[in-house]
Amino acid sequence: MGAKGERRSSVIACMMRGLLLCGVLLAASACGRNDQGREVVKFWVMGYEGEAIVPIVREFERLHPEIDVQLQQMPVLSAHEKLLTAFAGDSLPDVTPIGNTWIPEFAELDALEPLDAEIKATAGFGVNDFYPSAWDSGVIDGKTYAVPWYVETRLPFYRTDLLREAGITKPPANWREWSTALAAIKRMVGPKRYAILLPVNEYEPLLNLAIQQDEPLLRDGGRYGNFRSAGFKRTLAFYKEIFDNNWAPKVANTAISNVWDEFGNGYYTFYINGPWNIAEFKKRLPPELAKSWMTMPLPGPDGPGASVAGGTSFVVFRTSKHKAAAWKLIAYLSRPEVQVKFHGITGNLPSRRSPWEAKSLADDPYARAYRIQLERARPTPKVPEWERIATELRVIGEQLANDRLTVDEAAAELDRRADKILEKRRWMLAHRVTAGAQP
Repeated sequence: MGAKGERRSSVIACMMRGLLLCGVLLAASACGRNDQGREVVKFWVMGYEGEAIVPIVREFERLHPEIDVQLQQMPVLSAHEKLLTAFAGDSLPDVTPIGNTWIPEFAELDALEPLDAEIKATAGFGVNDFYPSAWDSGVIDGKTYAVPWYVETRLPFYRTDLLREAGITKPPANWREWSTALAAIKRMVGPKRYAILLPVNEYEPLLNLAIQQDEPLLRDGGRYGNFRSAGFKRTLAFYKEIFDNNWAPKVANTAISNVWDEFGNGYYTFYINGPWNIAEFKKRLPPELAKSWMTMPLPGPDGPGASVAGGTSFVVFRTSKHKAAAWKLIAYLSRPEVQVKFHGITGNLPSRRSPWEAKSLADDPYARAYRIQLERARPTPKVPEWERIATELRVIGEQLANDRLTVDEAAAELDRRADKILEKRRWMLAHRVTAGAQP
């Protein structure tokens, strides 16, 4: 049986289960309604956000008494597997926020409902108010499958006092200035402390440096790796220079007992990480260091640099019988004032620009660099295999940092591994083209 036949059989089985369930519940009631006749929308949310969103969902229900949102919290580490299992078993929810790197995978599975018609029909939705890179993460082959909920990207936290002590009067704006600052800090702090922390078991710092280059990370429509490009080799050379000069320790994050304490102790001056650490540093650093640290936009090769557009976006699953109600929920949660409220509860950064005018964000000096950086963020390659390729980026980056590979060897090995991972994709694309060419 082909994939379409399997899907059709699965859908039929699901329909039969649904009809039986409706008959058991109440013969006179329609499927998808609770005992008060309200339309039920199943809403699955990962992690802490699934708990934090409760009061906002309840307010939505007050404004929409005809809709009953059944909220289910998913553990972060098992959410991806849970959604894939639900897809295989035809038991997906109506709507859920998923990581931006998952969107291509679920779109490839034909699991997502395109949202362009709903977006166009919703007055004042404000597509242009969203950060472009965050919005673009949900657009696959010209169709919009996801609406950004909250955003994140990576940039340096740094010790302002240590930078000044090293004789650096302003945050570096390009790699040349950054190298100068790192060298000056290392001379000042000596052999037992470092200028920057780049954990060798994390791919994100290297990826954020790589995405600053003009060349794409994958080529030929995502069919092959493009890691032997001049731009990516330039990234590898800069990354390797940091370790070769002993500006960064060659350690995994598991070797750092507490990244906040060690930052406060001056074990390193720069630390590239996400916006959730703003709250952590405020909470964990001693009061006397409150004015001794800051965030800064990520330096690029020749000027202010790009970064990866991360975050979470809402999707409606194609199998949903309550798409209109699910869209009402998305539209409500996307309102600027609701995004401001959600930021106040969680600290997550709004995906739209207008909420940043709220006092809680506009007056936060640590969030300011993220606001600047998000204008220069870029999405990762839109292929389902990207997370596997990113894992290989971590492996090769660690080998490069430990001087087990040269820049040329690392680039070639990454291309080899990426091409192997993308082998099935090339076959499927070629098969699709061939099939389409048949009469």
